[in-house]
Amino acid sequence: MCGRYTYIVSYEDLHRYLQESFQIGDFDDAIVVPRYNVAPGQNVLSIVNDGKKNRAGLIKWGFVPSFADSEKIGNHLINAKSETVAEKPAFASSFMNRRCVLLADGFYEWRQEGAKKIPMRITLKNNSLFPMAGLWSAFTRSDGSKLYTCVILTTLANSIVTPIHNRMPVILSIEDTKTWLNPSISDKDQLKALMKSYAPSEMIAYQVSSLVNTADHDSIDCIKSVQ
Repeated sequence: MCGRYTYIVSYEDLHRYLQESFQIGDFDDAIVVPRYNVAPGQNVLSIVNDGKKNRAGLIKWGFVPSFADSEKIGNHLINAKSETVAEKPAFASSFMNRRCVLLADGFYEWRQEGAKKIPMRITLKNNSLFPMAGLWSAFTRSDGSKLYTCVILTTLANSIVTPIHNRMPVILSIEDTKTWLNPSISDKDQLKALMKSYAPSEMIAYQVSSLVNTADHDSIDCIKSVQ
């Protein structure tokens, strides 16, 4: 799964990345960077396509289907398996036309060692930002207000992540995001072909402090190697 992640970037570098990779010139001024310990239930940096252009903004992490009885279901829907997402009632509609990407430059997983869980951070070797495949939904509250939420898709872990966990987020290439974000594309086979494990040769993993276990800790100390 993917339960915590990071995007450690300056506003200037984020602006440059969004412009060069997604042709986004402006973004929500409520976006806060850098983030060292992004957790479920928080508003996270996401990119969607409105049918004409890409847009960057904040969406709450924890998926609430449009037909849900309560928004509390989002507390349990932070990840979705890519292998079955197209068929699951909670996600099927969003898979067809409400896809998004969530930007990260690393994610945390916990390696089981006896009774202990050791926090690890996994990044690309070049420490660059990368797009994670996601879905979004719009839920209407009883007072008529809208709640926009998202879920991160996962796939089988590659050889870097496998010693830590058996799942990892679906990381897309910039080229593949053009297909993923295009709401007019609804071919399941074409979309499923994008949801594969990322090349292990491009990734590294290292142990970090148990500070990341608490979502309130969001500082540079979360990403420091303890080895």
